[in-house]
Amino acid sequence: MNLTAFRTASLAAIAILAAVLIAWQFGLFSPDGRRVGSSGIAKIGGPFELIDHNGKSRKSAEFRGKFMLIYFGYSCCPDVCPTALQIMSTALQTLGDRAKAVQPIFITVDPKRDTPAHLKEYVQNFYPGMIGLTGDEKLIKDAAKKYRIYYAKALQDKSKPDADDYLMDHSSIVFFMDQKGKYVTHFSHQTNADAMAKVIAKEI
Repeated sequence: MNLTAFRTASLAAIAILAAVLIAWQFGLFSPDGRRVGSSGIAKIGGPFELIDHNGKSRKSAEFRGKFMLIYFGYSCCPDVCPTALQIMSTALQTLGDRAKAVQPIFITVDPKRDTPAHLKEYVQNFYPGMIGLTGDEKLIKDAAKKYRIYYAKALQDKSKPDADDYLMDHSSIVFFMDQKGKYVTHFSHQTNADAMAKVIAKEI
């Protein structure tokens, strides 16, 4: 095996290992979507305090007693984010009155552009009652870390780091949390709305 082939094989092995570790972390090897471990519950989630789309400070503790569907994304996202939020919305609509037990939440990873006023307009495109949350960089970073969300700015022109025409690379996962704020399971942005509704219906 020549050096080039060896390097290629090594990089491929590292990429596969990384994918396997991420899949295990989020419970993709578990039939019910829970991380395999002594407790069977993934270490995902935690307290946060952010600003909602009405400019009001909101703490995660306020949502105790309700299930939560949480998605991290950004309003300027061209496709993935609106797709995920629409799937969430359709799933909740499918549940009818039972959806009152669930609070849908959209947390931005782009607080520079996603001001409360901008988020207020954006969330109106989705399920009634969806809450958009923003905050300063530190608070967003802290919340994302607790939910193991990766995000980073992807500049269109690296010579203009302050330009506003950038995209955000980020994990695209819908988290379903129970009435105590504990992780139940998660969905990808490609999960069928009916399938999501069925999973939620078993818990609420």
